[in-house]
Amino acid sequence: QAQLVESGGGLVQAGGSLRLSCAASGSIFSINAMAWYRQAPGKQRELVAGISSGGSTNYADSVKGRFTISRDNAKDTVSLQMNNLKPEDTAVYYCNADITATGRARLIYWGQGTQVTVSS
Repeated sequence: QAQLVESGGGLVQAGGSLRLSCAASGSIFSINAMAWYRQAPGKQRELVAGISSGGSTNYADSVKGRFTISRDNAKDTVSLQMNNLKPEDTAVYYCNADITATGRARLIYWGQGTQVTVSS
């Protein structure tokens, strides 16, 4: 079993910045891809940004040029730097990771979610 713990959400004005972090813990053998998703009220969960084990990244069109995903493999963490935030970025953001627990098969894990609210 593994766990993902998120931090960094909050309230920010349009044009401001936030940095989200997610730390994986537990009996971890390896972590493959990691990602950030978000879900706004009344909408489906969507992929915001993803990063492979090799560092390749991909972003939703709506956040390209504004958000940056990164990972620290030594600390089993993934971060999302969010700049020039817009009201439409308001959502609950979820950390996601493809983890192989020691002696177990690969499994997708989710964080509990952290609220990001952008006011204008």
